Parts: sequence; structure tokens; C-alpha cells
Amino acid sequence: MAGGGSWRPPRSCEDYWWEWRHCRGLRHAFHHYYAHGQLPACARWRDDYTACRAWESARAAAAQEALCKSERARVEEKQKYAPVWTFRKSPPPDWYLPLDQDSPK
Repeated sequence: MAGGGSWRPPRSCEDYWWEWRHCRGLRHAFHHYYAHGQLPACARWRDDYTACRAWESARAAAAQEALCKSERARVEEKQKYAPVWTFRKSPPPDWYLPLDQDSPK
């Protein structure tokens, strides 16, 4: 990192608090359980909020390192999955022709 005094957390502490509250909410828990078959793990958001507050109050180096490590893990997890659709280089050769649809005559 650049310097102890010039570094700022990647998000505001209120963002970590909001994400933790959202994660613990009934609607989000129900959706996550429906989609993934398990309840969401919200402890990381709470830990990030605690580390952010520790950084704001005492400029703790351990809190700074914990926030950086957590954000890196979050970005790596997001980039782990391949896109659903494959991108094409050019349009199909017959892109301008109408689709073959059975219309009532």
C-alpha cells in the first residue's frame, strides 16, 4: 500500500454494515436458500465492518491488511466464473433475413 496515512478502505464502513444487514435479512436468506440450497454466510461482512471501524478509529495495520485481503478474495471469487454467453466476433451471415415463424395464413 502507498502509505499508512493516505490509504482509505475500498468502501465506506456504512457499506459493509448495509451489506451485513442485507445478508441477514429474511428475504435475502430465503432467496439464497432457494437458489443455492444453504443459508448465506454473512460473517465476512461483519468482520469487514469491524475491521473498517478499527481502521477508522486507530489506523490499525492488521485491520488494513484484513480489508485488503477480504476485498481481493471477493474480487477473485467474482472472476472465478466464466460468462454464461459466449461472445461472437461478428454477426451471423443471415442476420438480416426474417426468422422462420409459422404465422397463421
